[in-house]
Amino acid sequence: MRPTPLDELPVHQVPLPMARVATSDRHFYDRCYLNAHDRTGDIFLVTGLGTYPNLGVRDAYACVRVGDLQHVVRFSDALDQRSTEQQVGPYRIEVIEPLERLRLVLDHPTIGLDLVWEGSFPAMLEQPHLLLGPSRPTLDAQRFAQVGTWSGTLSVAGTDHTVSPDTWVGTRDRSWGVRPVGDPDPAGRAADEPMEGFWWLYAPLRFDDFALVVILQESPDGFRTLNDATRVFPDGRVEQLGWPRVEIDYRPGSRHPLGARLHLTTPAGDQLLVEVETRGFVPLHVGCGYGGDSEWGHGQWRGRGWSSASTYDLASEEMMARIPWGVSDHVARATCGDAVGHGLFEHACMGRHDPSGFADWSSLA
Repeated sequence: MRPTPLDELPVHQVPLPMARVATSDRHFYDRCYLNAHDRTGDIFLVTGLGTYPNLGVRDAYACVRVGDLQHVVRFSDALDQRSTEQQVGPYRIEVIEPLERLRLVLDHPTIGLDLVWEGSFPAMLEQPHLLLGPSRPTLDAQRFAQVGTWSGTLSVAGTDHTVSPDTWVGTRDRSWGVRPVGDPDPAGRAADEPMEGFWWLYAPLRFDDFALVVILQESPDGFRTLNDATRVFPDGRVEQLGWPRVEIDYRPGSRHPLGARLHLTTPAGDQLLVEVETRGFVPLHVGCGYGGDSEWGHGQWRGRGWSSASTYDLASEEMMARIPWGVSDHVARATCGDAVGHGLFEHACMGRHDPSGFADWSSLA
């Protein structure tokens, strides 16, 4: 193993070269996620790039939903040397100003991107994410989140869209640590003791004068394993908003969230009600490589220079049957008092979740 260019920089945290990470766990990852939309939900871009040092893989994806069609392109390659460069094939992310401005570039016949991200509020470090399995952590990660605006050009299936910051907003995060990536582990004990359920809510929302970031994760019995609710102000102040109480309105006969009410509490004890309306959505497990995607998963070895492209009709019976079994990202319109904001409502409610009234995997609203 040789030194890499990163070893020239004062960024070391353990007595190892930067080609190695501090754990030998093959599930170690370092990944970014970004989304963009024009507030209507009619066009919704979700995209990201990941690095998996212990798997020797780097990959990226871009997904745009327009109407009922979800267009996805994916790229994967060998990770030969860690560096500050974030590129896989024709997809790249340029850091113009750390924690403030990024440029996203993709030249592909299905999806073309030349977009600049501008953070509207300071990036916020979230509480550590930890999810314990029967014998070891399945998720042990750190993440920061930010809301902002976009400018540039988005091309989908031959149609160009001008992206301007007065209309186009979005959210992004960067996370690193351990989570299930790459080819799946042998089923082992999990085959005899399958997961009873998974409940997750992530809502970063951008208002004119502040941003809200709410992250909740619960066990099937409702025990909260992650609670993080904050308000971020332009000057960098971060205000904790207590232990949120959540009410979600599901479409009858489904678990599709139509809206939600987030009951928050300021440090002074004042109640803060956030009402969310969901609009267009992207199921992350349909082509984007997230858990449950039957076609491709983050960190999987597909060979050098691999790429693929797919288009899905989300109104088809096949896709409608597939959508409930994963995490979906929804464009969100939100109100907080007189303030109106937009952002992301990411949600999954699979299997048993007692507070929602779902007894098992087949229960519906």
